[in-house]
Amino acid sequence: MVRAAMTEALREHAVDERSDDAITRDFRIFQRVRGHRYSIDDVLTAFVAAKAKPGALRVLDLGSGIGSVALMLAWKLPDAELTTIEAQEISFALQRENITRNGLAQRCVPLFGDFREAPIREAARARGLFALITGTPPYFDPKSALASSDSQRTYARLEMRGGVEAYIETAAPLLTEGGALVVCADALKPERVLETAARCGLHPSEALVVHPRAGKAPLFTVWTLRKQNTEVPLVTTPWVARDEAGVRTPAQYEIRAFFGLPMNDQQASVEDGLAKETAS
Repeated sequence: MVRAAMTEALREHAVDERSDDAITRDFRIFQRVRGHRYSIDDVLTAFVAAKAKPGALRVLDLGSGIGSVALMLAWKLPDAELTTIEAQEISFALQRENITRNGLAQRCVPLFGDFREAPIREAARARGLFALITGTPPYFDPKSALASSDSQRTYARLEMRGGVEAYIETAAPLLTEGGALVVCADALKPERVLETAARCGLHPSEALVVHPRAGKAPLFTVWTLRKQNTEVPLVTTPWVARDEAGVRTPAQYEIRAFFGLPMNDQQASVEDGLAKETAS
């Protein structure tokens, strides 16, 4: 069934133009030019996650799309084994291709399906508990936001299969004691993360609040939620993509360097791609 779905997805998008982009110093990613593309949401989630659990040996990425977060973590955590879960056929097909092309087939197990459903959760649990779980949920309400003409972009942007609550509820029982969930969410609705985390026994330790430009309202927050017996102080840190003049900040250069990439101002970079803000 999975093979048939993948074949149909590839057939449907066989004529799509694809780009071949560097995602770390050594890894590259195929992504559709007019479809969903990885963005700063994914980059900052991977950045925060790698710093939150630098020694993690077992990693799970929920709603993993074309594999961007998993690829970045595989590069930063070379001893880690990764499991991914993705429900959209075209994204899953691209993800498997990206895993294989980067030599990660022995370290990464991709699971196809909706992680809200019991069989997929059980398949993930069968691989053991995880020290690090990541997720970049969509965070626009499908009732109030415009859907894209491309289904892949729609599912990456709009909460068609639920939002951050489903990610937290799924991750909590799959974390080891002392493990961390790193997940992004709408910066203007922190209560969604805080209330769900409290209900699921997770404690917020860091909130990286992302501003697209100095003086602008924050767009999203990358949360670190830890599974442990005692609460930890919450550290809130702003992250600004561009200064008031529109110039990329040193923080962007830090992120690029973290993944072994140079900053090239002559070409479009992922830091300009606030995908969930601009997808249409």
